[in-house]
Amino acid sequence: MKSVGKPLPHDSAEGHVTGQALYLDDVRTFDGELHVGFVGSPVACGELFAVDTQPAFAVPGVVACFTAHDVPGHNIFGLITADEPFLADEQLLYLGQPVAVVAAESREALELGRQAVRIECRAAKPILELEEAISKERFLGARLRIARGDVDKKLASAEHQLSGTFSSGGQEQFYLESQASIAYPGEQGQIVVHSSTQNPTEIQAVVAEVLGVGQHEVVCICKRMGGAFGGKETQAAIPAMMAALVAQKTGRPARVIYNKDDDMRVTGKRHEYLTRWEVGFDASGRIEALRCNYFSNGGAATDLSPAVLERTLLHSDNAYYVPHVELNGRICFTNLPPNTAFRGFGGPQAMAVTENVLESIAQHLQRDAYDIRLANLYGIGERNVTPYGQVFDKNHLPEIYASLAAQSQYQQRRQEIAQFNANSKLQLRGLALTGIKFGISFTTKFLNQGNALVNVYTDGTIQVSTGATEMGQGVNIKIRQLVADEFAINTSRVVLMPTSTEKNNNTSPTAASASTDLNGAAAVEACQKIKARLQQFAAERLADPDAGLQASPRHIEFVDGFVIDSRRPQVRVEFQQICDEARRERVDLGARGFFATPGVDFNRETGRGTPFFYFTQGAAVAEVVIDRFTGELRVPRVDLLVDIGQSINPGVDRGQIIGGFIQGLGWVTSEALVYDDQGELLSHSPTTYKIPAVTDLPEEFNVTTFDNQDNVQNIRRSKAVGEPPLMLGISVWAAVKNALSYGGPAEQIDLRLPATGEEVLRCLTQLAAAPDASKTTLAK
Repeated sequence: MKSVGKPLPHDSAEGHVTGQALYLDDVRTFDGELHVGFVGSPVACGELFAVDTQPAFAVPGVVACFTAHDVPGHNIFGLITADEPFLADEQLLYLGQPVAVVAAESREALELGRQAVRIECRAAKPILELEEAISKERFLGARLRIARGDVDKKLASAEHQLSGTFSSGGQEQFYLESQASIAYPGEQGQIVVHSSTQNPTEIQAVVAEVLGVGQHEVVCICKRMGGAFGGKETQAAIPAMMAALVAQKTGRPARVIYNKDDDMRVTGKRHEYLTRWEVGFDASGRIEALRCNYFSNGGAATDLSPAVLERTLLHSDNAYYVPHVELNGRICFTNLPPNTAFRGFGGPQAMAVTENVLESIAQHLQRDAYDIRLANLYGIGERNVTPYGQVFDKNHLPEIYASLAAQSQYQQRRQEIAQFNANSKLQLRGLALTGIKFGISFTTKFLNQGNALVNVYTDGTIQVSTGATEMGQGVNIKIRQLVADEFAINTSRVVLMPTSTEKNNNTSPTAASASTDLNGAAAVEACQKIKARLQQFAAERLADPDAGLQASPRHIEFVDGFVIDSRRPQVRVEFQQICDEARRERVDLGARGFFATPGVDFNRETGRGTPFFYFTQGAAVAEVVIDRFTGELRVPRVDLLVDIGQSINPGVDRGQIIGGFIQGLGWVTSEALVYDDQGELLSHSPTTYKIPAVTDLPEEFNVTTFDNQDNVQNIRRSKAVGEPPLMLGISVWAAVKNALSYGGPAEQIDLRLPATGEEVLRCLTQLAAAPDASKTTLAK
């Protein structure tokens, strides 16, 4: 009856396809419920003089309007630094920033009420570009730094040097369920909040703070989310506070559901980055020194930007050893919505820079970039210490690279592509193999913890509550499998309950790809406590002193829904019978489990430590075809090889690998955030913001997992799979840069990310205008 290792369906698979899986806006309205929305700032930067809500009350059905002056508790919040207003007060920081909250009997009245509110303000010139923020030294927080060796000396003495500036754009999370929250008042001033959030504990805390009550008076519940991708780790806070404020002030249930346009306009996204880099290397392409100065676009408040930037620095090496390295990072203030978490959490931006550097080295030396990558790959037993001092053990990268190159016929295709490009006047083809070494754990030590509550009932069924939230990634079915296997019962007899701060307190967000690791381990610990009690009880129940069999808990086993004494396995008692009898003998059938990741720590002052429990590794080979005249991009083939250890659920993990890669493909090729000079997002719907469509998928898509059993420190020897595959999408961007190298002088290529059709066409035009454009350079 073992279920771990089987591709069981997602917890809500049937509910998703039949429409029976409820999201917050599917929940039936409560009696007297109010619809809640907000009035946003009309300018991206300015002074707020007055907010006139009286015209809204003239709209039939409008019940309440609130501004910052009506907030009973703290109006300023923030998970790392409290610097973000819930409702704007005096200063306007970005276009659409919530200024007033409106509550009405119907959605129609709400919309009219929002339009009726008058805002008196004076606009100022906003800061919208990273370059401007850098030149004006408008930064959020302190500089971050990690360094090793003597970079200045080694750069100066290197046989070859290159330098450049790399730009990577932001990315919209584009979850299908927009930000949503429902709040209703309880007894004695208590508030219950249902939130589409990755972080119920944070929602509980910020709601308590804004209402001026204790956390014990607020319960946050999350059944499921319709996607999140990091966009609901902190961004769910403002809608939850809106709903809770209305519920407290009016005594009526309140519902906030953002429409897609508002959601995209006012919520934070993946950070845009500008990186200035210098590299020194020898004639073989091996890097001797690297300096990167990263500037991230934090938006108008801190949010999670320091943690995102920290992970950028920690992943600047990616899969490669750099003996002398200096990494500096600053967060730039701009008048845009505060940017936030997104799958990969700063890692993708760093890895893209590194892969760009390696492609640049290859083009400078006129070598195949695959050879350059092999020359710099982390070693086994040597060249295996990261810039922050953590030993990279259990390194499978050399084998993964070699295996994938062989599986994908890399060398043969490289020759074919060179021949094709030499003859074709209409198209360019490119090929790249890139890798990942993604650290698993929160880089903030205290977040590496999880707790679980397991209740076993007298019919042998089990309810499990953890701090993990289900957003479609499959954490619930994985935990069900782990719990079912502990008692050797079918997963149908285990259910994951909605995540609630009432049952699981002080939990970490469902993020950093670590939720199954943390919460699954906690659930297993709880199961083991209950098993120990049942084994003691069953040992006495199954003992046979007359036959010389004394009670022996260590011989009690759980097998295929039965409890047995291994010394006489023919005597079997159903698990549910044992549970029923144990309860009658006052045996406790409930337990809490707790897990804290061992051995992780990182000193931010010194930039040294062991921030990661282990590393998920992998590689991708991508081939692209570019139209020389339009810049249109096609991806005919992709091959992936990913080390995920021993999979708890191969079906779910395969879905995560494919989905993550496609989301990464979108980031590097088509998803462009376009703002006007007033700070308004112009690409705020599927008509203008281009996530990958089915026609963008690789025509040939080969996905393989790298089987190994050496991740012994983690639950069931598994590895996290949520975030790492996204960064394999960088292989497509690298293949585009490789293709362009066939079109003209390599030094002329300044390919930004994303490589949209417009961006590729810009580079082709730039190459065509180069003085020696008739000569082609190639990584041969």
